[in-house]
Amino acid sequence: MYTQQFFVEGLGCASYLVGCEAEGVAAVIDPERSVQKYLEAANARGLKITHIIETHLHADHVSGNTDLARRTGANIYIHEASEAEFNHKPLHEGDVIALGNIRLKVVHTPGHTPESITLLISDTTRADEPWLALTGDTLFVGDIGRPDLVGAEAASGLAIDMHTSLFAKLLTLDDSLLVYPGHGAGSLCGKSIGAMRSTTLGFERRFNPALATRELEEFVTFATSDLPEQPRNHSRIKSMNRSGVRPLGDVVSKPLSIREAVPYFQRGAGLLDTRPKEDFVQAHVPGSVHLEADDQLSNRIGFIIPPDVPVILLLSDPADYEGVFLSLARVGYDNVIGYLAEGLDIWEKMGLPLTAGDIQDIQPAELNDLLANANGNSPMVVDVREPWEYRQGHVPGAVLMPLGQLSMRLSELDLEKPVALICATGNRSQSASALLGQKGFKTVYNVVGGTSEWMRSGFELERN
Repeated sequence: MYTQQFFVEGLGCASYLVGCEAEGVAAVIDPERSVQKYLEAANARGLKITHIIETHLHADHVSGNTDLARRTGANIYIHEASEAEFNHKPLHEGDVIALGNIRLKVVHTPGHTPESITLLISDTTRADEPWLALTGDTLFVGDIGRPDLVGAEAASGLAIDMHTSLFAKLLTLDDSLLVYPGHGAGSLCGKSIGAMRSTTLGFERRFNPALATRELEEFVTFATSDLPEQPRNHSRIKSMNRSGVRPLGDVVSKPLSIREAVPYFQRGAGLLDTRPKEDFVQAHVPGSVHLEADDQLSNRIGFIIPPDVPVILLLSDPADYEGVFLSLARVGYDNVIGYLAEGLDIWEKMGLPLTAGDIQDIQPAELNDLLANANGNSPMVVDVREPWEYRQGHVPGAVLMPLGQLSMRLSELDLEKPVALICATGNRSQSASALLGQKGFKTVYNVVGGTSEWMRSGFELERN
């Protein structure tokens, strides 16, 4: 048996190649949008991809199942409860998929979604008992799948299903069972998923707080409380995955001259500037969105630009195009027109407007000084964490506006007055700062290190 995990940093998505080298056949489980890596990995091991299996319909990223099926001729499999509209073969509780000497047994484990499954994988050359489990979004390292992404109204019912899936199904299995989940650290599909990318059932039984002995009612409260913000555009992403995603195909770089790009801007296209911050501060196009081309781009873009808006990229290096394109495509941003092939020096020579300055990164000590010594012009502190985080302690006087609500609450803020944005570590506040910068706020501060660093600095916390 051969297994390989593929992991997307930032989104925290894990997918898998499982194959029988003796027979030369393999399955890909939960493929993400960039499918070339599965083809290359299978080819390197002499494997033909014959099965594509989804553990559920994903809400945080767009699947690559239809693209991979088109390239390989493999069938797509998903549980019958998914109501998937694309061409697929339905899975049922107890089904066994044979891949040469490998057996993949389907265990229906609803909870994260109604159709969620776990795959118990056996190598019959060793034993009939399962060696490892691909648990999808049911069981994570140190966590379990959240039950609210189908809809808040369904969360309690799915939490009840999750209790059964965990305690009546998975936890009846042997402690030695290897667990490979569908997400790792960085994903919003759980509360606080661990950084390790695999575990054992026995270790989770002992140390996973979600698996502590609880009455059903207490478990439901635990599973539905203190959840992080929902993945941006999750309803749209889930709808795309249910109906069947347009195959992405090969990524072809699309350079645009400024003259070619301007008509798109006039029709409402957005300019996404992915250059380093210092370059953006020196000069940028008014109204452009600045998000650096790092592993958080997929998570941040949804808070700044609507997914139906055409996007033109401004890159530091044209070689970055494919990586940025895929970061956007993974979360359903398919309408990338291309990238500006000419620099801002040409933009300026053409008489088009440029501006300078940007959101200012400040340390908690600087924020504390501003609040104490601003002579009536102190910034309004906006905390973009979730309500449960805010209740645990926040900068005195900070106003709660969770990141997922911020774009709808901008009218509560004054464009002319300073705003300081803070979260737990400075990650979410950077996204919030980009949004306010794009909307024309005059003075925006991003608090580096967030509330965690504020606390470590010994500054006062307010709890209410």
